[in-house]
Amino acid sequence: MDEQKIVADPTILMGKPVVAGTRVAVELILEKLAAGETIEQLVQAHPRLTEKGVRAALRFAADALRGEIVYPIPEVRG
Repeated sequence: MDEQKIVADPTILMGKPVVAGTRVAVELILEKLAAGETIEQLVQAHPRLTEKGVRAALRFAADALRGEIVYPIPEVRG
């Protein structure tokens, strides 16, 4: 299976994670999907992007959040 990869290269978009072979940032993909765009619309707008690339970006974001440690800050009442 030809799995799409997410890469971070300091010479491309200041090192932001992008879909390999494109200059499409994971951040942009998430923003556009959150705004209501479909995967098909993303692929049409960015010809080098594929559905596999969009799904790889979603997996990357989920994996990144899974590794986050959250430290709740107690509410301070004044």
